[in-house]
Amino acid sequence: MAHQNVENNVVIGQSQQPASYKYPLGSAILASMTSILLGYYIIIMSGAAIFIKDDLKIPNVEAKILVAGVASVFPFAGLTADWIGRRYTMVCAFATFFSGAVLMGFANSYFLLMFGRFIGGVGVCYAFMIAPVYIAEISPASCRGILTSFPEVFINVGILLGYLSNYSFSKLPIHLGWRFMLGAGAIPSVILAVCVLVLPESPRWLLMRGRLGDARQVFDKISNSKAEADSQFADMKAAAEIPENCTDDIFQVPRRAAVWKDLLLHPTPSVRRILISVVFINIFQQSTGIPAILIYGPKIFQKAGINNDTGKQLATVVIEFVKVPCTLVATWGLDRIGRRLLLLVSVAGMIVSLVGLGVGLTIIDHLDQNQKLGTSLCTTTLVFYVAFYSIGMGPITWVYSSEVFPSRLRAQGASMGVFANKLTSGIVSMTFIYLCNGITMGGAFFLLAGISSVAWVFIYMFLPETKCKTLEEMRTLFGLG
Repeated sequence: MAHQNVENNVVIGQSQQPASYKYPLGSAILASMTSILLGYYIIIMSGAAIFIKDDLKIPNVEAKILVAGVASVFPFAGLTADWIGRRYTMVCAFATFFSGAVLMGFANSYFLLMFGRFIGGVGVCYAFMIAPVYIAEISPASCRGILTSFPEVFINVGILLGYLSNYSFSKLPIHLGWRFMLGAGAIPSVILAVCVLVLPESPRWLLMRGRLGDARQVFDKISNSKAEADSQFADMKAAAEIPENCTDDIFQVPRRAAVWKDLLLHPTPSVRRILISVVFINIFQQSTGIPAILIYGPKIFQKAGINNDTGKQLATVVIEFVKVPCTLVATWGLDRIGRRLLLLVSVAGMIVSLVGLGVGLTIIDHLDQNQKLGTSLCTTTLVFYVAFYSIGMGPITWVYSSEVFPSRLRAQGASMGVFANKLTSGIVSMTFIYLCNGITMGGAFFLLAGISSVAWVFIYMFLPETKCKTLEEMRTLFGLG
């Protein structure tokens, strides 16, 4: 590249002053709090559905559809982000989730419940698409991995709030308890919408819109030095095809083909490879079993031989406590070990754990004299599965999806990945119990182990290492340079 990369100097120790990125760190934490909504959305209906079934007298199939939710993002999140900007897209996401939560809280029929669930799903998916994209666009290359993995950490906060809400409101009368569980999600959405307004707009979005003066001001805030800001700004101008000698505050950006055409209709070979990589890593993140573990954890523990309600709830809490520190391990290792190695180790551990879980459940089904062995094997391997998922496949999917696309394609490309992710999650959630009934629960986990093996091969073959590369340098990894 024409300009020396100051961020790389920080990484290899050539800088005279250690990097201090307080501004992007604060912005990343605040933006990452959007994923609280996703964690809450995943968990809250699993507790509320029990009371909804009794209150509204709905059949089991409809209750399962409620729990699974709806993958309602489609590619429109990216269009919105490119149109009004990353920051205001987050505000729109909160407003949409607020509307869904209120609708669910006041619903008096299954139709209104599903409509509110759909609206809330739109808000959740918008928020979880835009947060990693925004963080990637304001983060220095040397710490982009750890900052972009923060949303996965805050998912666990949302899950914890969902558990607390389910527990707290379960003591109310049946016709009120589930309404408070679902409606309470409106409160954090209002608080977070107000907080997000203090964030700066993404400098790369500003540059794409030709607002060079505003973009330069943000680069000055998020960079560790003037030299680093100069380097980032010059590289971004070159990637956006803005003349190097242009010093205007407003630049008339040339009209180009619609983004979706460059993504789907006429992609270059490199863009096609990026899109395939992002879509399939999102599919594999969900199809390797995590929705089944989170939603049907108590049923899995019951099958494993833990029959009392207290034991099942305690086991579920243990899983959550394992997930949080392992996710923090991933945030530490992303910019030190790298995305690719962590992913390969993560998925390899998941394969072994899923095989062990399948063996344990098969022992319980067929060998009465070895029930304790089966129970011990199931609980141990389930904890290991969550641990290995959390050190790689969980957080790195979002990091990778948000950083590999060229700036102009990033928002809409990432939204397609999120759509694939949520669609797969819904399919796994709705079909897991039927799969267990058809091939046994042990057989279902053997199948998930097979899918995980395919995922490992895909990662090894398709995903290059992106550690410490600037967003503009991604072009060379996929043949765009």
